[in-house]
Amino acid sequence: MADVELRSDTFTQPTPAMLSAMTRAPLGDDVYGEDPTVRLLEEKAAEILGKEAGCLMPSGTMANLASLTAHAPRGSRIFVARDSDIYTYEAHGVSVCSGVALDPVDTDARGLLDQAQMERLLPEDNDDPQFSVPAAVSLENTANRAGGIPLTAHEVADTAFFAERNGLSFHIDGARIFNAAVALGVSPAELTRPADSVQFCLSKGLSAPIGSMVVGRAEFITRVRRVRKMLGGGMRQAGVIAAAGVVALDTMIDRLAEDHAHASMFAEGLAGIDGISVVPVACRTNIVMFQVTDPALPHERFIDLLAARGIRLAELGRGQIRAVTHRHVTSRDIATTLAAAEEIMREHRAARGLATAVQGGLS
Repeated sequence: MADVELRSDTFTQPTPAMLSAMTRAPLGDDVYGEDPTVRLLEEKAAEILGKEAGCLMPSGTMANLASLTAHAPRGSRIFVARDSDIYTYEAHGVSVCSGVALDPVDTDARGLLDQAQMERLLPEDNDDPQFSVPAAVSLENTANRAGGIPLTAHEVADTAFFAERNGLSFHIDGARIFNAAVALGVSPAELTRPADSVQFCLSKGLSAPIGSMVVGRAEFITRVRRVRKMLGGGMRQAGVIAAAGVVALDTMIDRLAEDHAHASMFAEGLAGIDGISVVPVACRTNIVMFQVTDPALPHERFIDLLAARGIRLAELGRGQIRAVTHRHVTSRDIATTLAAAEEIMREHRAARGLATAVQGGLS
């Protein structure tokens, strides 16, 4: 039986170099700001993304929550994509914990926010106490539910200009920002330059076992640290975690191109299978979105049949199936998965044809 994990790049395991660094890291109390390995990671993250300072977070969810809380006073609103991870998968923590409304905005197929809709949602009078005033705009790059298509520096800057023009803070949920940068062939800082804050994950394609980063202006990061403490995210000898993050930033960014190549290979292969719909040119990073088009074969059943063969995929709603490539997925795994998908569709067509023939004979 195969053993292929395509549900998410969060299933990556730390590299031997990361595990070694974790055992040798100089440590201190990070709540006191005295863990040298955490400080090294935070400085490195800020430098790579062109910001003044950084803060290590236990998770991307907390990183987004702390960032948006630091940007928005209670009772205000934040424009966020209707299909974004912040709105869909993070339990509305900004609303529950911080008293800030998430204002869902439609996007195009690539995850770009509809600026005309945001314009209509702006209050006519910010001084009228009846209105909840927007405080920030959040953009996801790459957008998970949009299939990981990277948004360009120009597109990011256009959203940033909307935010600036309307007096709003601009946050980038860049959980996979390095995938976007590698796919576009630009520096990560080019994609994040106009943002007031950026969140990115160490624990996805970069393969660290835990952690995310928030970067931004030094004064903003001070506020983020306070929110992190309030949320219970203050950690002590966190250099054990940070050491893996340092190795991730030093060694794992460029190799993301390999994941993109494998995803492209998978999308191209799926396009040749009868009964599966995919747009290969839309596959630019490590996410492949596709559908089983035969209504007689529900996508849940297709996923179960692959799982029975040791191949794990995820359902992302609306009949969409998601596959995410990462460091542990090889070209052989892609070939194995394609062969299994082809076999499942062939067996389904044969079974359907037999059922039709039997029914015709009985009639």
